[in-house]
Amino acid sequence: MNPLGTYRPGNSLLHRASPGVKLLGLAAGILIITLCVRTLPALGIAAAAVVAVYALAGIGPVTAWRQFRPTLWILLFVFVFQLVFTDWRRAVLVCGILALSVLLAAVVSLTTRTTDMLDSLTRAMSPLSKLGVRTDLIAISLALTIRTIPLIVEIAGQVDEARRARGLRPGARILVAPIVIAALRTADGFAESLSARGLD
Repeated sequence: MNPLGTYRPGNSLLHRASPGVKLLGLAAGILIITLCVRTLPALGIAAAAVVAVYALAGIGPVTAWRQFRPTLWILLFVFVFQLVFTDWRRAVLVCGILALSVLLAAVVSLTTRTTDMLDSLTRAMSPLSKLGVRTDLIAISLALTIRTIPLIVEIAGQVDEARRARGLRPGARILVAPIVIAALRTADGFAESLSARGLD
């Protein structure tokens, strides 16, 4: 199984699209979903749009499911929380928005090389370099943010699999603590890699 969000070579329209266009589309898509999805029918339309994006990228349902599966327990936790403090409709909307946002971030990672993403971001911010802004650091930060969204979801899925293999019940100590520790270790790894390349 390919790691979540790892680039998958292809010749689809989305693969050939400019990284900058895809990043702008990602930002616009998440913003539209967050601001405009207020009803269940609207959520259905947004879900259909995301399905269309995956079809445009030539990514089949099996790969799409692999992107979504690690988020299940997180969405379940959020759903229960919203159900307790609001109602089931609000719970479905919040979980749906989160799931679609993760899927959009994943499809960008699946169809865009990290190096291409960095080059595109650096070019877009090149005017800022004349003002003394380290645009290379900003580009790396943004690229890592995009890559980290599905990576954290993957870590959560691995922790949940380990929990189930040990027959443990889900809980804050069993799930949240290992995820936080793994996320911090991942951040340390990123920091060490960047420092080794003189980008501290």
